Amino acid sequence: MAGFDKVVSGYAEALEGLDSDMTIIAGGFGLCGIPEGCINKIKEMKVSGLTFVSNNCGVDDFGLGLLLKDKQIKKMVSSYVGENALFEKQVLSGDIEVELTPQGTLAEKMRAGGAGIPAFYTATGYGTPVGEGKEVREFSGRKYILEESITGDFAIVKGWKADRYGNVIYRHTAQNFNPMAATAGKVTVVEVEEIVEPGELEPAQIHTPSIYVDRLVLGSFEKRIEQRTVAAG
Repeated sequence: MAGFDKVVSGYAEALEGLDSDMTIIAGGFGLCGIPEGCINKIKEMKVSGLTFVSNNCGVDDFGLGLLLKDKQIKKMVSSYVGENALFEKQVLSGDIEVELTPQGTLAEKMRAGGAGIPAFYTATGYGTPVGEGKEVREFSGRKYILEESITGDFAIVKGWKADRYGNVIYRHTAQNFNPMAATAGKVTVVEVEEIVEPGELEPAQIHTPSIYVDRLVLGSFEKRIEQRTVAAG
């Protein structure tokens, strides 16, 4: 990687410096748009004590669920935990801590962190366990709770196409949390399906500008379907 060129040789170089006890922001929603290669490499690295900020924790044998088998994750900050039996088991046994966060709040925590905004007020969660212990203020007759933004040591993101400078395009619903996650890491790693030369992407189509991207890696993806449903023949 030299100058404006963000492309690295592989996942080992892409995740260089990632270590135990770090906080990692991960894009994706369910199994859609998840950084599969980065997750596989983190499993291979055998780092532990990790805090992951992600919408969910994958399924038992795919996505972030892979990291549960060796208990590499210490804490999840997430919105949805319903598709992973091992995740549920570790939560109930106290092996993993979960900070449940409404999806819109989680997205805004990432976006605000990337924008340098330390906290924001939201009505979501007021009067529920989500709001317990948090500062409350009233605006125009409505109660709001104070939520702190989130940043991570690393952000791992899955894009569709990027140029060598790190300008990234996401495809359809695989965009989900990825653009916000990309802004919130001290080191942002983006894995993509295709890398093109600068100037080949239409500027108006770019979702994540290169300024947010530190390392870009060409990956291959299984794109597993979370729950396959077919009609009877």
